[in-house]
Amino acid sequence: MKYHDNGQVSAALSTVAAISLAGALFTTSASADEEDARRIFQSMSDYLGSQTAFSFDYDASLDLVSKEGQTLSLASSGEVSVARPDKIMAARTGGFANVDMVFDGTTLTFVRNDASAYVQVEIPGDIDNLVDTLRDEYGRPLPAADLLMSNVSDEILPLVEDVKDLGSGVIGGIECDHVAFRTADVDLQIWVAQGDSPHPCRYTISSKDVPGSPQYTIVVSDWKAGADAAGGDFKAVIPAGATKMDPADIADKLPENFTLLGDAK
Repeated sequence: MKYHDNGQVSAALSTVAAISLAGALFTTSASADEEDARRIFQSMSDYLGSQTAFSFDYDASLDLVSKEGQTLSLASSGEVSVARPDKIMAARTGGFANVDMVFDGTTLTFVRNDASAYVQVEIPGDIDNLVDTLRDEYGRPLPAADLLMSNVSDEILPLVEDVKDLGSGVIGGIECDHVAFRTADVDLQIWVAQGDSPHPCRYTISSKDVPGSPQYTIVVSDWKAGADAAGGDFKAVIPAGATKMDPADIADKLPENFTLLGDAK
């Protein structure tokens, strides 16, 4: 007997596959081993904290809600170089910003190449102090900056209310352990490279309190550590004729057709 698929069977099979996948994800979450997840995260924290220098490239996306209620993504790419305890260079290029950031242990410099403008702020201290100062004094929390701190575990785990080990995944061809955390304010997912270099391969932060539930994801590639890390002189290059801006203007300005709903900034 000949078989003719009019599309309904294929659709039904697709639905069954989707339901099966959802069931598998639920089962994995329910049986997650909290101890393993904490161990994986701690091993990443210990590894990162032990590195005197590291560098990586990244692709990032920020999901926001438009004024019309449509969820859209802002995509950017860049690179980061870190020399502990007090030096960092980062660059980011996207459709709405082209920014270089340099910190030399004393002065933080932001250069807005797309606007021929720059900001300089004296923030003496190490990278941990830089991250805290930008967040607490300038209201400019750097996305995923927790991963640059000297002790990532101490920054995140005390706030965690729920922990899950979600098995493994592959990011950029690298097999990773996938763990998820929940705090009072955000949901976190992190994919940690398996093996002797347990660095973060992907990190997703989802807000629970901000209307529209914005989400930020960074995908890491070309990870290098120690002598292999990309270096530099950690000196800011300010374009000729660039305008010096007030430190209050450190924050990015989103395109006019993007907004966070409600009073969120």
